[in-house]
This record gives sequence, C-alpha cells and structure tokens, in this order.
Amino acid sequence: MGATKAHVNFDAPAILRKWPSRNNQRYANGTGPYLLVDGTLDGCILEFMAKPASMRHLYEIHTSPQPPLVSAVVSGEVVVELARLREFL
Repeated sequence: MGATKAHVNFDAPAILRKWPSRNNQRYANGTGPYLLVDGTLDGCILEFMAKPASMRHLYEIHTSPQPPLVSAVVSGEVVVELARLREFL
C-alpha cells in the first residue's frame, strides 16, 4: 500500500483576519475578527509570520478546506507548521 501524499494549494484564495484585542487577549465584543489581507493562502501565511509571535494568537486565516492539513479556519499553530512545511508540500 502506498502512502498518500498531502498537497496544499498555496495559491488558494484566503483571508487573514485579526480578532479585536485588549491587553493582548481576544476581546469578544460581538463583532468577531476583522479583515486584514484578502489574497492567497501563501500571502496570508507570509503576513501572519511577519507578526510578533506573542501576538499571533489574535490572527486566523480563512480559506477553503484542504483536508487533511488545512481547515476552513486555520489557527496560529497550524499556520506556523504550514509555513515550515511550505517548501516541502
């Protein structure tokens, strides 16, 4: 049996969003995250990685799901892993 190779389309449309924050914590004031970048998954990953590590928990990427690696909303930990794996996928 052959192993299935994971593939991620880094050219897929994606949106980088940021949650409103107060004291470096998400501030749930009912508005939800707001749009920062409307582009490709690759572009959103690059923008995300340019943010300070201490602030990345406030950001998320919205894109079309690409199972098993990419869900519709990609959280910080997964974005960091995708950034590291980008050259191999």
